[in-house]
Amino acid sequence: MQTFIHYFLHFGFPIIIAYTFFRNEWKKVSLILLATMLVDLDHLLANPIFAPNRCSINFHPLHTYYAIILYVILLFLKRPFNIIGIGLLLHMITDYIDCSFM
Repeated sequence: MQTFIHYFLHFGFPIIIAYTFFRNEWKKVSLILLATMLVDLDHLLANPIFAPNRCSINFHPLHTYYAIILYVILLFLKRPFNIIGIGLLLHMITDYIDCSFM
């Protein structure tokens, strides 16, 4: 169940958010929100790259509290930066929920 919730929040929920709040351009916003999954490229810097019981929050460079502060600041900028901020924060919330399962 944890895996389903994790991947739904990463890939399904952003599309729902885009369709609900940006109906006129939901496809474009969906692509931007899904593109924020590239933040996980920082996992490639870890050794080992994948550890099933490791919490991403405050472990990987783009998942630190300092990075999260920058993502909050993005919310107050003009499009598309605010949408990128939404996507990155949704990603961090998803990873935090995943950590709470551990």
